[in-house]
Amino acid sequence: MSEIVLHFWNLVPVTLVQGLVYAFIALGVMIPFRLLSFPDLTSEGSFPLGGCLCAVLLLAGVHPVPATLAGMAGGMVAGAATAFIHLRFRINTLLSGILVMTILFSINLRILGKANVALLSNESILSIISAELVTNVVYQLVAVALLVAAVCAWMYWFLNTESGLSLRAVGVNQALTPSLRINPWVWIITGLALANGCSALAGAVVVQLQGFADVQMGFGVLITGLAAVIIGETIIGRETIVRQIAAPILGSVIYYQLISLGLAIGLKPADLKLATGVFVLLTLALPALRKDTQQEVMRG
Repeated sequence: MSEIVLHFWNLVPVTLVQGLVYAFIALGVMIPFRLLSFPDLTSEGSFPLGGCLCAVLLLAGVHPVPATLAGMAGGMVAGAATAFIHLRFRINTLLSGILVMTILFSINLRILGKANVALLSNESILSIISAELVTNVVYQLVAVALLVAAVCAWMYWFLNTESGLSLRAVGVNQALTPSLRINPWVWIITGLALANGCSALAGAVVVQLQGFADVQMGFGVLITGLAAVIIGETIIGRETIVRQIAAPILGSVIYYQLISLGLAIGLKPADLKLATGVFVLLTLALPALRKDTQQEVMRG
């Protein structure tokens, strides 16, 4: 038992950093699902797109900051493309996301030139600040936490502006928004661009932290983001904007602590996706099971 606790404790700093980085994906899942009522699967393609764009630019000698922003911009274009396909051609939201996600796999391979590339000798957004950030996990945790806090603060400000209120109004009742002089096309495209920009930002940061980029690095990130959103909302709810933004962050951190716990008790990495899927299924099914139980008790 003590060995399991020690193993788990040693993994905590690393998984905290991972949880905060992948919180951007959780935010990217939350925006279309919760704010726009638009089930979007593009994040699974925009995450590696951000990483591949950033990696290629870093290899070309571009400064890490514009390389990271370029990766984020690529994700925003992918999200906008999904929204445009849905709106212009009236294709189902899920199918639109699947189409763009499939297209992005080939695009990512073209951008990267091969399946994966190493970035071990290149500068990163951490190394330009301090060399210790590259090797010190605690410093990495502080740096990533500040980045997450900055993005969350901006998102809170934006969602409380007139533009943010328009975006939220489209998600609540899209049919009514034209009568309020709100163009739903503009805000659906904007919302998906912001969401996939967050996912691509995560990809750009991840490739710099891990030192390599891979075209298949996005496999399974959507279920990770969805799990984070569900976990966070189960704990703190989503009744206010603060809670809506905080829930994916908290959920992502807790999710990766559960991952480290699974590794500590002896689960193989190959089994983690299965465990995650079962956990998400139980989390989604629990409210319905609880409601059925309450109804049976009342009938009895």
